[in-house]
Amino acid sequence: MSSTSADPIKYEQQVYTSGLHSNRPPFTFQTSEWEKLAKPVLSGSAWGYIHGNAGAGSTYTKNLASFSKYSIVPRRLVPSLKDAQGNELFSNASSTVLGEKLNFPIACAPVGVQKIFNSAGESAASRAAASIGVPYILSTASSTSIEDVAKASGEGGQRWYQLYWPAREHDDITISMLNRAKKAGYTALFVTLDTFVLGWRPSDMDNGYNPFLHADRIGVEIGFTDPIFRAKFKEEHGYDIDEDAKTHPIDTEGGSLSKAAQEWTKVVFPGHSKSWNDIKFLQEHWDGPIVLKGIQSVADAQKAVEAGVQGIVVSNHGGRQQDGGVPSLAVLPKIVDAVGEKIDVLFDSGVRCGADVIKAVALGAKCVLVGRPYIYGLALGGEEGVRHVLRALCGEIVMGMHLAGLRTLEDVDRDILVRDYDLF
Repeated sequence: MSSTSADPIKYEQQVYTSGLHSNRPPFTFQTSEWEKLAKPVLSGSAWGYIHGNAGAGSTYTKNLASFSKYSIVPRRLVPSLKDAQGNELFSNASSTVLGEKLNFPIACAPVGVQKIFNSAGESAASRAAASIGVPYILSTASSTSIEDVAKASGEGGQRWYQLYWPAREHDDITISMLNRAKKAGYTALFVTLDTFVLGWRPSDMDNGYNPFLHADRIGVEIGFTDPIFRAKFKEEHGYDIDEDAKTHPIDTEGGSLSKAAQEWTKVVFPGHSKSWNDIKFLQEHWDGPIVLKGIQSVADAQKAVEAGVQGIVVSNHGGRQQDGGVPSLAVLPKIVDAVGEKIDVLFDSGVRCGADVIKAVALGAKCVLVGRPYIYGLALGGEEGVRHVLRALCGEIVMGMHLAGLRTLEDVDRDILVRDYDLF
């Protein structure tokens, strides 16, 4: 990783220097435009999948609106940080999360089926994240294997693994995935609690599109490369998952890939939730930090502490799982007040720009997961598109802190925020 790649201020300087020679950057820096530009380059099904939400989309809408209810109040005449030689520095946005040092308080949220957005998929996204020191969280619904994503992110890439938790009757498959992730260098386990079945998503239903059922490897590659699942499939059907399609025709009734895709989907989306007691099983088979993703109440946050996990993500899945829900940013402060001293509190849902990240950190989040924006970057330009989006977001964070007189993340607290209804 070059220092230039990880330094958003140098990125800004490069852009302006290139502009002296009439060169414009290939991607816009306007965060509000990424979504609009991605739509025409995606298929209707891919666009519906990434942009779609549960029900009427009210949870999604409230997520976005919640950030505008807070405003950042800058501090003036704050001396800048200085290095050992006395040179003035820009703000330091580094943090420590789950025992790991992060260059910036963000990570790539787990997003599945990335090859429907760009053929390079998860490998491109993980390489881009590693190049600037942003952790990449791999989804169980990946279209690339655990091992191949690890190879793409490289020796120094920070990578965490997200689990869609199979039914307890498939504990052997769960153990296999966890062992594969540990062996491949994933250091933290994120367990998604709100997606034991896919939500009611009108945009996907309008397209008749469930990516996990199709006769391909998109969204199911982790299952298709899992030795336990493969062995079980062969034992039941008498042939390998990837056996010649001419021998076992691919159609909606079964056959090689489509039958396997449907069966894997039933494994990782079992339809029903686990219990708090089941967390013990994961702790027995994962020796690193465990983070529960999808917490929306103080009561559940306290149960997470009692269960002995190391972190939670205050998240409503970006509004994709349940309509009529509370915006995650609204519940973040109360959850932080209740458990923030005992457990690492991370956040996602509705984050679209650097100012959103600053506000979430000010309300107590130690790390903010960014989802849709980097996927739009993937659609627009593959690895370079993802890298641009992440560097742009990091630039907004650093410059936003610098101009507000916030030298480190320790300065980013609730005192810098005002609620707009208190102003008028």
